Amino acid sequence: MSTPALRRGLRTLGTLLITLSAISPASSVFIIAPGVISGAGTGAFYSFVAAAVVGVFMAFVYAELASAFPLAGGEYAIVTRTLGRLPGFAVLGLMIITQVLIVAVIALGVGTYLGVLLPGVPGSVIAAVTCVVAAVVGVFDIKLNAWVTGIFLAIEILALIVVSALGLLNPARSFTELLAHPVASDGGPATVGAIAIATSVAIFAYNGYGSAVYFGEETQDASRGIARAILMALGITVLAELIPVTAVLLGAPDLNALFTSENMLSYFIGSRGGGTLDTVIGLAVALAIINAVLAIVLISSRMLFSSGRDRAWPSPVNRALASVHSKFGTPWVATVGTGLVAALLCFVDPKLLLVVTSTSIVAVYAALCLGAIVGRRTGATAHAKYRMPWFPVAPVLALGVLVFVVYQNVLDPAVGRPSLIVTACVALLSIAYYVLVLRRKGGWKLADVTEEKAEEPA
Repeated sequence: MSTPALRRGLRTLGTLLITLSAISPASSVFIIAPGVISGAGTGAFYSFVAAAVVGVFMAFVYAELASAFPLAGGEYAIVTRTLGRLPGFAVLGLMIITQVLIVAVIALGVGTYLGVLLPGVPGSVIAAVTCVVAAVVGVFDIKLNAWVTGIFLAIEILALIVVSALGLLNPARSFTELLAHPVASDGGPATVGAIAIATSVAIFAYNGYGSAVYFGEETQDASRGIARAILMALGITVLAELIPVTAVLLGAPDLNALFTSENMLSYFIGSRGGGTLDTVIGLAVALAIINAVLAIVLISSRMLFSSGRDRAWPSPVNRALASVHSKFGTPWVATVGTGLVAALLCFVDPKLLLVVTSTSIVAVYAALCLGAIVGRRTGATAHAKYRMPWFPVAPVLALGVLVFVVYQNVLDPAVGRPSLIVTACVALLSIAYYVLVLRRKGGWKLADVTEEKAEEPA
């Protein structure tokens, strides 16, 4: 029986467009950045800069590992081949839970910005419909999806340019003041500790550049192209988020009003550009969130497809997940399944979704950093066509930052500590399943994936 294969219909640009859409810089600026500003005040500028430095470390790690293993399984496929099957399956368990839940978390943001067009319709219903529509579109050819996400991405980048212009062209305070005298949300000076804690949230705002690896089996010259897409995605994301956040901090007419506003970006845009512009930008953000849902559905379905192909589940489930559409060359069952499950999760308490997803990415990042170090020592990644500079600086420093993030989560009894407990439980359950079920059946059958000739790449 031949290994199910996806169709290679992308060039690096197409992969980059989908990856940036999954990151969704506009969603990060409008939904995540206010959390950073609440924690650090105008010191949020330093939080985003520090997070960008951490992002460079992790992008180097992702790029080298993805160059060695450009596989649809993403992180779990990489960790399995560098650290072993047991930690690899633990990462698979974490990523399956995290990715599908993140689709729902992101989709729930659509209702907030579409409320002006659909008054009275519950946000959870709007989110569920968004997930289902994204799944239907995701079944089509990957090249078509790259173009769709690219068009939506252009709209959200334009919205961010407008936000940046509102603040940078008419600043209420100088950049020097922002640098020398950062102000906390309570009016006092922003402390180093507050800025450091907010940095962990800013890291999450940039997260997603490594998602390019999920399209490694659909990208031409993947061992080089995926590494380039990861590094370019980080660079574009940092600019697309740091500049408008800085513009808001410089241009807000009243910092106290900004900090206490229920919707910081809406206050800023309304005060600088008026209510009509605020509504227009809000609709652009809604499109950005819909685009992110589509992109993350594409990513999650590739991982589920790979898990089925690797025979991680009972045979009927494996056959279904590994099914490739005869016309479009996409994992259609995994795509539809992802959308339907995410739609159901849209009716779950958002706070519960946040607790389950908030710290799992930290564990996955740590596994990748260790994988990069071990892969160099054992030669598992020796064939990678991209090699990170200054090794092992990037993975070692990234691990140090991750330890700090875990420490800060331990101190947070509301979300951080419960999330760490949930992450540990998911990892342990995944390990138990591997030991008690998969290993007894003769092991985990990782598929051998070979390069294919690209067909009409985009």
